[in-house]
This record gives sequence, C-alpha cells and structure tokens, in this order.
Amino acid sequence: MRIAFVGAVEGSRVAFDALVEAGMTPSLLVTLAGEASKRHSDFVDLAGPARLAGAAVHLTKDINAPDTIDRLEAERPDLTMVVGWSQICRGEFRSVARYGSIGFHPAPLPRFRGRAVIPWTIIANEKETGSTFFRLDEGVDSGPIVLQKLFAVAPDETARSLYDKHKQALFEMTPLVVSAISRDKAVGVAQDESLASYCAKRTADDGIIDWSDAAENVLRFVRAVGDPYPGAFTFTAGAKIVIDKARMFAPPGRHIGLTGQVQTHTDSGFTVLCGDGAAIEVTSWHGQRPRIHAKLASA
Repeated sequence: MRIAFVGAVEGSRVAFDALVEAGMTPSLLVTLAGEASKRHSDFVDLAGPARLAGAAVHLTKDINAPDTIDRLEAERPDLTMVVGWSQICRGEFRSVARYGSIGFHPAPLPRFRGRAVIPWTIIANEKETGSTFFRLDEGVDSGPIVLQKLFAVAPDETARSLYDKHKQALFEMTPLVVSAISRDKAVGVAQDESLASYCAKRTADDGIIDWSDAAENVLRFVRAVGDPYPGAFTFTAGAKIVIDKARMFAPPGRHIGLTGQVQTHTDSGFTVLCGDGAAIEVTSWHGQRPRIHAKLASA
C-alpha cells in the first residue's frame, strides 16, 4: 500500500517510525517548512529521517495549497495519514487517496474533539482518555472511527506523561490501522454525535495562573500546561515566572495572608496561598526568585 504521511510533531515522528519498523514506509512525507516550525511547541524535523528511510519529502505551510495537492496527486497514494497537523484537510486533499484519509486525535472521540486536547483533558480532571484513528471528513474530528485505545489518566498526570502515553499508543496502533484498511477498505464506525464535545484553542497567554482558584486546581493547571507546552506562569513586580513543578504544602487555615502571596521560602522553593486558603509549594520554575512577601499576579 502506498502511503502519503502528513505530520510535523513528536507524535508524527513516532507514527512514521512505527510504519518504517513495520515495513510500511510511506512513499511521501508532507511536513512543515522550517520557517513555520514555531506553529507547534512540539515541532520535530521529519525531513531528514524520511529521506533516510527512502521517502520523498514535500515541504508546505498549507496542507490545502495547490502545489501540495499536485504533489500528492503525482504520488498516487492509496492512503493518506495525518498525524500532528494543525489545519483542516479540505475535500480536495481528502479525495486524493483512493482508500481515503485517516487522522489521529489524542482523545476518546467523539468526546474532546478540537484543539489542545491533552491540556484540556487534565484541566477537566478526566479519569479516562484515549487515542483514536478516524476517517477525515468535512467536520472537526468527526469522521468514522477506525481504531481506538482507551487508558486511564493518572491522578498526578502531567502534560508530558500523558503525551508520552499517546505516543506509545500511536506506535502500537499505527501499523494496525494500515493493516485494517488493507483488509477492509471501508472500515470505520460512525461517531455518536450526541456524545460529542469540543475543546477550544489554547495559546501561550492562556497559561497564566489564577491564584484565586483552589490549590488542587492550581496544581492540576500547572501539570496540564507544562512541557511540551509553554507552561503555567505568574508575575511578581512585573517579572514573569514560569512554574514547572509544584505540590500541596499546607491545608486551609495554616497560613493567613493574601491570595497569591508568597508565604515562605523553603529548601525546595517557595509557598503561595491559593483562593481556598491552602498553600502550594513551588519546587521548580524559571524566572526570578520572588521576595518572601511578594504578591504574585494573575494578570
């Protein structure tokens, strides 16, 4: 089966490598041009590995651009696989391959369609999530499901640990999806629209911490938007601090002060009072060390 593969992030590399290992090396890789790499915080340069594996490479900023469609048509793929691309694939793109186009989404579709799914999964305190391969259609993550794997979200899950779970699922599932389509060209189960939910886009600015929130929620937020994403941040005296790791420090009533105020310095970092009166300890961050009585700002 001739496969055209589209992707530009860490997960794309995992899926591409899985195909190579399974003897299913794509004949064509479509990936981001280097100058557009800032589109993804988890961008990975796939062009070199693809050429080493024997795949042709097409660089683009727009998956629906005429020259990209022309290059795909020239390749005459049986299947296009899209893993890690931030644009909607329009009808002209989807119609190129004779067995259709398959996408990947790090969520238990039909729930959590849309953007920034890994952070939103943790922020929403989900107990279970999943990785899904589905057929691309005119909607957003709405096509028939080809293969799905569900797994637990740990109580202390971070963006990185959840991302890595999806990467492992990707490696295992990618060759299985190709094999399934080889056996049944129309394989896929329609999604239940009554169960659909949608995640909004997130930007780096959305990482600002709301210290008026409960301590548990602040800690969950820090875990949700960290590596490989830009991170949770706050300000003190106009200086930005990005908080990488934090933990519960004291229950409500132990420290009396202002919400967002630094209460103490510790051997590991500093403590901050949250909106429910509990204090968290920040143990890893970049930026200046706040003064002991500094008030951290949420805006």
